[in-house]
Amino acid sequence: MVDFNYQFDFKLTDEIYFSKWLDAIASSENKSIGDLSYVFCTDEFLLDINQQYLNHDTLTDIITFDYCDDQLIHGEIYISIDRVKENASDFQVTFTEELLRVMAHGLLHLLGYGDKLEEEKVIMRLKEDEKINMFHVKQ
Repeated sequence: MVDFNYQFDFKLTDEIYFSKWLDAIASSENKSIGDLSYVFCTDEFLLDINQQYLNHDTLTDIITFDYCDDQLIHGEIYISIDRVKENASDFQVTFTEELLRVMAHGLLHLLGYGDKLEEEKVIMRLKEDEKINMFHVKQ
């Protein structure tokens, strides 16, 4: 089950469609979603989490907490809508495309994909693109 939480006035336009898309991503990687929570928040909210739990004093677009077991995907994904907006502008893409990229990125981490090494970053970007394309296919 995918749960969406909002820490301010932002809200997804169609939670059911987003949920089906996230289920399809997990399924495409031969996994199933158990309890997955997306929390959409501000820079300030996410910075507090970054400082408190990761001892990082920097802004970030996403933080993923992995609670997966062998059978199901479980986790919490925090996304700064402030960062998504700024990144969309910086990368000259739409807000929706950048939001999809970040949402997929968090789930891909829970599915076992990393992004620390250069070869991992290349694979992550290809997977993000693949999963974004799945959003645009009628579910």
